[in-house]
Amino acid sequence: MPTHAQITPSPKPASRLRDLFSLGVLGITSAALAAPAITVPEGFTARLVHEGVGPARHIATGPDGTLYVALRKETNGGGTAVLRDTTGDGNYDQTQYAATPTGTGILVHDGHLYRSSNDAVYRYDINADGMPDMGSRVAMVSLLPDLGSHAAKPIDIEGDRLFVNVGAPSNACQSPRRTKGAAGQSPCPELEESGGIWSFDVTKPDRVFPLDGVREGYGLRHCVAITVRDREAQLYAVMHGRDQLDSLWPEHYTAEDNANNPAEEFHRINGGRDYGWPYTYWDQQRNERIIAPEYGGNGTTSTADPSFTAPIQSFPAHWAPNGMLFYEGEHFPERYRGGAFVAHHGSWNRAPFPQAGYKVTFTPFAGDDGNSAPSGDWEPFATGFPGSPEIRSPRDAEARPMGLAVDTDGTLLIADSVKGRVWRISYEAEDAE
Repeated sequence: MPTHAQITPSPKPASRLRDLFSLGVLGITSAALAAPAITVPEGFTARLVHEGVGPARHIATGPDGTLYVALRKETNGGGTAVLRDTTGDGNYDQTQYAATPTGTGILVHDGHLYRSSNDAVYRYDINADGMPDMGSRVAMVSLLPDLGSHAAKPIDIEGDRLFVNVGAPSNACQSPRRTKGAAGQSPCPELEESGGIWSFDVTKPDRVFPLDGVREGYGLRHCVAITVRDREAQLYAVMHGRDQLDSLWPEHYTAEDNANNPAEEFHRINGGRDYGWPYTYWDQQRNERIIAPEYGGNGTTSTADPSFTAPIQSFPAHWAPNGMLFYEGEHFPERYRGGAFVAHHGSWNRAPFPQAGYKVTFTPFAGDDGNSAPSGDWEPFATGFPGSPEIRSPRDAEARPMGLAVDTDGTLLIADSVKGRVWRISYEAEDAE
């Protein structure tokens, strides 16, 4: 048995629960095991294909159909779960755990598994059995800032560029932080080495942040959802907007204002542009950029400063976009091809109103020229993850969508962060065109 993994061969899902309990994967009661019913559009089917691998973050598929799941906490001695369907029925019946670091970023590229912790990005060879070879580990990027808050390091690759998100550690660059009425620092010192996306030469290991990196964009508070749209070789990201407008600035904002703003901004990333944080935010109701209260705004003061880039689309406040991919499979109908799926992890900052998000949305796209844009508004695609239509805290959610991947057959895979369940979304209509 390989020393770098714990092998958990599992029978069919209905009889696998005893194994999961004995391995400590699910520290829950049997009454809590019923998965929430996921609703998808007509013609699609959502099917649970794994009951849980632990606290999942991003996911990636290999060319042989192996599913790699990044874990937030070490589970069964590993930071990455490796899932296989050995029977061809679409269910993952074998689970192994590889002793990689824990963290969010994961991808398969050119025969390698790339895996990020909160302060580094590593590359592993993939063995013939689909497992990452622990002895082959190479540090691709080191000394990434682990500042506690917003420490996740999502990654993607395009050509010879390895993209890494470096989230800013604060809400709005206040000093002192998250203090009622405290002004924002100007210029914000956090933007020097955080609050942006950097790229590194993927052909050269042992890169050091920030010396060896190129800043692709800044003014991005935290982008857990980053991905390359392959057909145009273009990076996109969805940003987590700031919090606590009403509690920090009650003279300008009500609780309802805070529940509705700021928008989660969907951006095309290039040219080292400024995307507005912390000096501004995007108001979805007004459809304009508003000066943040930390910098003299009052909730209605807009700015037309051309140095701040407008989003190509926006999502409702506090939905926490944590995963994104552009669909390039052939299994789904034509209108989905080239469009963006976004996994919204769900809010904590809408009280006293019900929390929101907790769903996967789809945005259709047009164009393949490096300057593409949404061809329609976002629409709900997979819903029902929290179990209840109204929850008051993320702790009440039965599932929170987090990781997205497309399998080799073109089906969409969704992983949740609560128990690490995996759903497969397939299209069942006779004519997929």
